[in-house]
Amino acid sequence: MRMCLSLGAALWFAAAASWAVDWKSLKPAGYVSDFARVVDSASRARLESYAAEVERVTGAHIALVTIPSLEGEPLEDVASSLARGWGIENEKNGGVLLLLAMADRRSRLEIGEGLKPVLPADLASKVRWEMSPALRAHHYGEAMMAAAETLGGAIAQARHVPLTARLPRRLRPTMGNTFVWIFALFLFGELLVLAAVLFAYPAILRRAMGAQTGGGFGAFDSGDSFGGFGGSVGARSGSFGAASQW
Repeated sequence: MRMCLSLGAALWFAAAASWAVDWKSLKPAGYVSDFARVVDSASRARLESYAAEVERVTGAHIALVTIPSLEGEPLEDVASSLARGWGIENEKNGGVLLLLAMADRRSRLEIGEGLKPVLPADLASKVRWEMSPALRAHHYGEAMMAAAETLGGAIAQARHVPLTARLPRRLRPTMGNTFVWIFALFLFGELLVLAAVLFAYPAILRRAMGAQTGGGFGAFDSGDSFGGFGGSVGARSGSFGAASQW
């Protein structure tokens, strides 16, 4: 019986290993490596032409990648594996790789060493913002064009060179979307304040009662508990802000 269980476990692990994707075995197919087959041919042709012009003018390579799924692996590991395998991370003139995992609805921007010091720290957020209307509409070719144009413009500005190439875009972020996010952040902040007040109220009440009765509750310190709660919420809101899911 024990031998059968051991054999079964060995077969299971062997099968699991065979299911794992060897990301390093994937090879780039031009500037647009659409392994998920979600980018239409017209958009792909425009993207190839635009990325070639960006590389000609700035020397930087833009790799746009889609995959069907992360296959349960961490997004950061998959993107980094592709960037290393394709030489993006160590390109002398710099390069960027944008990965979209379709089933997981997640994206990741990898920036090569040659560009990290000069590109803005919030570039990944800007790329996601520009892509968001097209992603919500399931127009993935348009989403890639939004990303490519944002990346190309940022690289050209960082390299102090003019870039005249443009991509046709129909879907762009609107002020309405901006107001929605501002309202959502305002509402979230109000909820945090309310939660903090509700959390601290019992301690304040006990302290007031202790003062009235001779300090029976004087040893109770709500400072650490209140601060810890605030820190925990702050950490969660920070990770939410940095999330790359659309």
